[in-house]
Amino acid sequence: MTDALEGSPVLSEILRDTLPQLELFHKKLESEGEPRGLIGPRDVDIIWERHILNSAAIVPYVQQSTAGARFKTVADVGSGGGFPGLVAAACLPDHQFTLIEPMERRIDWLTECVDLMGLNNVTLVRGRSDEVIAQVRKHKIHPFAVVTCRAVAPMTKLSGWTLPLLKPSGQLIALKGRSAQVELDKAKDQIGRFGGRNARVVEAPVGPDLEPTHVVIVDKR
Repeated sequence: MTDALEGSPVLSEILRDTLPQLELFHKKLESEGEPRGLIGPRDVDIIWERHILNSAAIVPYVQQSTAGARFKTVADVGSGGGFPGLVAAACLPDHQFTLIEPMERRIDWLTECVDLMGLNNVTLVRGRSDEVIAQVRKHKIHPFAVVTCRAVAPMTKLSGWTLPLLKPSGQLIALKGRSAQVELDKAKDQIGRFGGRNARVVEAPVGPDLEPTHVVIVDKR
């Protein structure tokens, strides 16, 4: 199967100088992603749109969040196959990314991809977010300017897994599905309990003539 967007000028238009690195990532996903349980069988011919461009849709929001910041640090929770963390790290070489993933086989995959793509702004942490939160609370790890994630958990759970990782005035930037607003409505109490405010959903463009995605943004008090 050939990816529907393979060779499309849309890729260079959106990904620009990052395209060669992400082409390597795409090729690896195409050949190994399904057998290694990182993407579904129906995703093999739509990797560019469903996984890579969808992940890249958060990049402008991360840039807005860290504009003028001295330390442009991003934690990606539940990185899995590298969405959105690896894609965003490739697009934002001036940001430092920490990819948090509990499963050893996925850490192995992420390690291979970081090496393949030549990313020198990525640190991999094998563990759950609550373990990293404990390190932040003990002042062993600095809190982050931004936390990202995609398809990890509903906001009722995600609030407690992500907001404590943020510094004051930091932002949670999470890729979500069409029910994002419903999730926010259900999680209002949890968001407040963990220091979140001004939770909102924005429709984020993925590319020309492609279906937009939804991004949840929550500010940390």
